[in-house]
Amino acid sequence: MKKNIRFFWGSLLMVGIIFVPAIAFAEPETQVPYFDFIRTANTAEETALTLEILAALTILSLAPSILIMMTSFIRVSIVLSFVRNSLGLQQVPPSQVLIGLSLFITYFVMAPVFADINGNALQPYLREEISFQEALDRAQEPLRDFMFRQTREKDLALFLHYAKMQDQVETLEDVPTYVLIPAFIISELKTAFQMGFMIFIPFLVIDMVVASTLMSMGMLMLPPVMISLPFKILLFVMVDGWNLVIGSLLSSFH
Repeated sequence: MKKNIRFFWGSLLMVGIIFVPAIAFAEPETQVPYFDFIRTANTAEETALTLEILAALTILSLAPSILIMMTSFIRVSIVLSFVRNSLGLQQVPPSQVLIGLSLFITYFVMAPVFADINGNALQPYLREEISFQEALDRAQEPLRDFMFRQTREKDLALFLHYAKMQDQVETLEDVPTYVLIPAFIISELKTAFQMGFMIFIPFLVIDMVVASTLMSMGMLMLPPVMISLPFKILLFVMVDGWNLVIGSLLSSFH
């Protein structure tokens, strides 16, 4: 029973920290009548197990938000959306393709962090070498290190100022996670918009040249977007745009 509970919390740790659902549900040994499983806990162990299951369901409901907000997914997805909008394409590539590509790039970028969490937190916990709380503390360290590297000091100082903490913050270890996460998010948003602006510039130049040419030719009724779209696609293909964009994204995390 003790080993089953430890495996349950180990799986929960993977969901809450590494974002890979891995919870195993055991089949009941005996069949019970319908609705007989709804009963009052009679012992402290049953009550603790019920609270653990409730905590697991809560973390599972927050797993998508954790995946989006605490990894490189924010920057990657926004930059790829800027690429599609700058080309003037509304449905190409489809949103499912962009989201899927963002997820795989996120896994590629976060793979060292996931490996660190698995080696130093999850596996020792499953081998019963450390407690759940210690495993949770170890799992937070590589994730916090990643977020600290991508967070601007100005954004971190903003949330530290409004947190009004009683203890003075002298080192990064003193910064609470609930302060680090929003600072990381707005830093990622700013970086993504800066990269998106740089992507828009060459395509904006093409739109301006095409619009000026059509105006000088007196073709005012012809939409400039219709003429500039093939040229923007041609430019993007000739410079191997996807390679440049993805390469810039990957280098921005190092």
